[in-house]
Amino acid sequence: MRWTSILAIYLLFWALSVFLVLPFGVRTHEEAGAERIPGQADSAPHQFSIGRLALRTTIVSAILFTLYYANYVNGWIGPADLDFFTPES
Repeated sequence: MRWTSILAIYLLFWALSVFLVLPFGVRTHEEAGAERIPGQADSAPHQFSIGRLALRTTIVSAILFTLYYANYVNGWIGPADLDFFTPES
């Protein structure tokens, strides 16, 4: 696999991981015991840290990509293993 393909697939895993990691560790103003700003949504986070989100996302995406690449190299699960609609003969 070329390094450009590896980079592109890793970036796809990173973008997916953002949405997987985003809801974890979020505390609202009510949970944090802070006062809300008028007009603020009830679900708005008390404190948003982009650095912490990026670090968590990078860790999760690295783990997922490592599993993907290990499967690519070793061929554990192939397209034929995921074909549930074609009857076996």
